[in-house]
Amino acid sequence: MSAGRFFVDAWDPAYGASFEASTAGPAAPSSAQVEADHELPVVDWRAIGPRPGVRAPDVVLLVDGVRRIDASVWTAEEDGTSFPGLAASYAAGVVRCDLQQGAARLAGAQVGRGLFTASPSATDVVAGTVRYPVHRVSGSGELAKLPAAVQGPLTALEVEVSAAARTDDDLLVVDGPLRNRRQLPRTLGYIKTQHSQYLDARLTAVVTGLAAGHRSPVFRLGTAWGGWSWYLRLPVAAGAPWAGIVRLECSADLEIAEAVRLADLSLVTLPRFASTPYKDPRAPQNLIPIAGLERLLRSRLGDSRLLHRALTAAARTGR
Repeated sequence: MSAGRFFVDAWDPAYGASFEASTAGPAAPSSAQVEADHELPVVDWRAIGPRPGVRAPDVVLLVDGVRRIDASVWTAEEDGTSFPGLAASYAAGVVRCDLQQGAARLAGAQVGRGLFTASPSATDVVAGTVRYPVHRVSGSGELAKLPAAVQGPLTALEVEVSAAARTDDDLLVVDGPLRNRRQLPRTLGYIKTQHSQYLDARLTAVVTGLAAGHRSPVFRLGTAWGGWSWYLRLPVAAGAPWAGIVRLECSADLEIAEAVRLADLSLVTLPRFASTPYKDPRAPQNLIPIAGLERLLRSRLGDSRLLHRALTAAARTGR
């Protein structure tokens, strides 16, 4: 490696990488249309630091969800055909962070389960004391596409638990893209793993050159879920160009002035939640309250071995 520099990603390899490049390399552009001249003209793009007078909200709500495949199943139809299915458990929760008191607590959590299949004959599965309601999937229901079907009910559960915990002046941070949660007020999508590179080389250089606690200008993404977006670098030791970089997004329905206000708010709020490498293998992007919430939610899904055993028994008895 004497011909150039290289970096070791701070994340544990078991979690992938903080920047996941395509096979064409990190510089491979996304096909999404980008409008980068809303907050600043493209020629004036630069790092933006905390603005004077901007203070973090008193209450920040951080929302996350987890899912797990408990078993793969196959149905037996009357005509001799068969459909694949997944018995899945999922959970959503919200952590309420009171920045005035310096305290965080669980504000709500719920667990859901389901049998995801395209089978027209499938019915709810009762495995011991646990019920897996049928979630009928459209199309031919290929096994490879079934895990994605769990995301819809999980997102709905996240919306439900967060709505119950909201106050008038809080800030809601959703772990992951907003998708169909863009209607929620004062809400940010928090994307900690960068799968795509949306900006051209010169604007990307602004992003990879960000100092900790600085952000890029707000730009607009013309993807299917489109919206306002910006990059932010969390506190991190010097390292790879994308180390500590996260992408934030908010609703496309907002005016640019409101999107900029939320971007400024994120800059004085999120860095205080950044994790450290000795505590979290996905530091600093995996925020401390989110990491704790993930552990709690996974514990509430139940013992996977017992559930698999109960599902196997239910299959034998035809339940």
